Amino acid sequence: MSGVPGLASRISYPVSVCLLLGTAFLAAAQTNASDEPLVNDEHVHITNYIQQGTDIRDFLKLMGKKVGRSALFGIPLQQQWSYGNSGDYAPTYYLQTDAPLYYYSFTDAYIAMIYKSLSKEDQARFDPMITGFDPTDMYAADHIRRVLHVFPGVFEGIGEFSIHKEFVSAKIAGETASLTNPALDKVLDFAGEVGLLVIIHCDMDVPFAKAGSPPAYLNQMKALLARHPHTTIIWAHTGLGRVVRPVQGHAAVLEAILKDPGFRHVYFDISWDEVAKYITASPDAIRITSDLINRYPDRFLYGSDVVAPTTQEQLMSVYEQYKPLWDALTPEARAKVQRENYERLFDQARTKVRAWEAANP
Repeated sequence: MSGVPGLASRISYPVSVCLLLGTAFLAAAQTNASDEPLVNDEHVHITNYIQQGTDIRDFLKLMGKKVGRSALFGIPLQQQWSYGNSGDYAPTYYLQTDAPLYYYSFTDAYIAMIYKSLSKEDQARFDPMITGFDPTDMYAADHIRRVLHVFPGVFEGIGEFSIHKEFVSAKIAGETASLTNPALDKVLDFAGEVGLLVIIHCDMDVPFAKAGSPPAYLNQMKALLARHPHTTIIWAHTGLGRVVRPVQGHAAVLEAILKDPGFRHVYFDISWDEVAKYITASPDAIRITSDLINRYPDRFLYGSDVVAPTTQEQLMSVYEQYKPLWDALTPEARAKVQRENYERLFDQARTKVRAWEAANP
């Protein structure tokens, strides 16, 4: 090679350039990796049970670079301040008074207006949801349709709304929600027609259930899901609650749904610190859960389920609580649960709902 004049210099120059370019590319890749959010939050409440909460721009600051996108919804229930019950004490949470809860439909207009107040760039980080309907009302589907007509280009789904929820269902004024009520079927039929993504809270069992007894609401919930194969449904918290513990063989119950082709439209979220408490309670619980998610990585989503957070630490607390689970998942499963499943489902919903709105002005 040395006998060929100039060849060494002609080779060394491109190599040095390649090294420089490679270094620059690596630096850019590392920058892009650091800019990639840790998670998308499929389940978070920007307002609380008296419709107070975090300013949308403050919420964006809390998201920062850690949360890429977030579902946007409040709580569809308002806690009544009954002077006869609590006097001058103003309750802000449903466990602080015996007064009833009632459905608060204005929440949908509020969510739409704060979303519309944002720039297009900031709007792209939110996926607004309709929640202000009574699932016992045969007119509930009409409410959802009306919201879509009044606020086109905003909403992508419905929920989180509750059917059976410990300590809450019995407090709601009026008729008690039920999985067998045809009003709920009308809501889910309409969601399927439009392409709206559905997030539903329904406890799988009752509080303080007898160990080993069949889950009180499992069969009804499965029947409901089976009746709506064209509606994409996320079952919040995998059916767990504050005191509604995992049923016997909980992972096996979920897997029976996950492997059934008739439930291919059904997903689960692992939102809420109470759920994280169960999942991370022991090495066995972590192993059982991670094995299930690793087998079905496309069917689970992360959510924080925090209510009106005021700090980034609050917003990210459940994510941090799940660290033992994240460590037990494969890199592919972790990426899907934390970010990719969210993007796939909400992007699909956005496309379908915008198309329905265009066809139904």
